[in-house]
Amino acid sequence: MTARTHTAPDAASGLAFAAIPSGIRIPYTDTGSGEALLFVHGSLCDYRYWSVQVAALSRHVRCISVSLSHYWPAGEAGLARPFGWQSHAAELAGFITALDLGPVHLVGHSRGGCVAFQLARACPQLVKTLTLADPGGPLHIDGQAEAALPPETIALRARVAELIEDGAFEAGLEMFVDSVSMPGIWRRSSPSFRTMALDNAATLPKQFRDPLPAYTRADAAGVQCPTLLIEGERSPRMYRDNVEWLAQWITRAERQTIAGASHGMNMTHPGSFNRLVRGFVAAGA
Repeated sequence: MTARTHTAPDAASGLAFAAIPSGIRIPYTDTGSGEALLFVHGSLCDYRYWSVQVAALSRHVRCISVSLSHYWPAGEAGLARPFGWQSHAAELAGFITALDLGPVHLVGHSRGGCVAFQLARACPQLVKTLTLADPGGPLHIDGQAEAALPPETIALRARVAELIEDGAFEAGLEMFVDSVSMPGIWRRSSPSFRTMALDNAATLPKQFRDPLPAYTRADAAGVQCPTLLIEGERSPRMYRDNVEWLAQWITRAERQTIAGASHGMNMTHPGSFNRLVRGFVAAGA
């Protein structure tokens, strides 16, 4: 069993907290000037996930990166709101409204891509452009049964949750991260990514109990803003399938592939990722 001590926030990071009407205080960083580019993290991550994007893109646009509720650094402290994608979409809407940011250029990765998609669909007045990088969640294609998780994936996630709840964080995270990217990626990840994932390990069992909604043609038709869909060339098939179908269903969508990249494309191929996002935002500004 591996003990885990959570990292203290770095005062030099410029971290601030925004109070929204639901009573939640959302941790965020705000760098640069101009129209707001709002980053939404996925599983095991927080505002730090986008540090390379913020460092590069804040020279051109105002970059805001949030930590969703239950994630580091706020964690469970004083938090009564349940963990869930619906809660996260609602608090993002509250955040944009409370800081008078909208409409924003919204960027979401993996699970955060699903949250961003749902926000853009439900609150179109808050989103100017939408970028989804390997958006997570199941897929429902007209006339076919909803794509279900393979039995081996369900079994793997049950084992991951068991390991994490028993305190074996490293073993559980290695199993999960490798499964959504590629074998060996956890051990090759940077120390900063592993630290961030360990800080957020307790959210993973909660996430498994909160299945994401399926993408449908009807829901995608509700996304009216210009949308950029980014996939990693080597990302797992489920993410590339989501990008493929959403590119057909969303009226104003374009699709880009980052060569050689897998799921963590913005960290492993930041130059390519940043160029795509910067060009797309500039065109939509």
